Amino acid sequence: MSSSAFSLSALFPGEAFTVTRGEPVIGGLRGATRHFFCDYCMSWLFTRPEGEVDLVNVRSSMFENLADYRPFIETFTKAKLEWASTGAVHGFDEFPPQEQFPSLLQQYADSVE
Repeated sequence: MSSSAFSLSALFPGEAFTVTRGEPVIGGLRGATRHFFCDYCMSWLFTRPEGEVDLVNVRSSMFENLADYRPFIETFTKAKLEWASTGAVHGFDEFPPQEQFPSLLQQYADSVE
């Protein structure tokens, strides 16, 4: 299935994301943040977080070219398994502070050029 010691996802603007096959279903949590799953195997596919900006977190395990998506930011490291390591450039105990997002986005853009 799609679980492991990691919850790997890639963040995309909502307008850049389209479901191309199937009809994903909402999982057990039905709050403002919606987690979508495969209607057949119930694998977690993507999340639409609550907030003012339309964003989608796509589970990286869904990508055909997963090797091209190395972790850049690691979040919620306060809860990670001691032996688990992603090699991410940045790590945060929880989510990065909002004021750091512009700098982090620029650093990521510079790293993939």
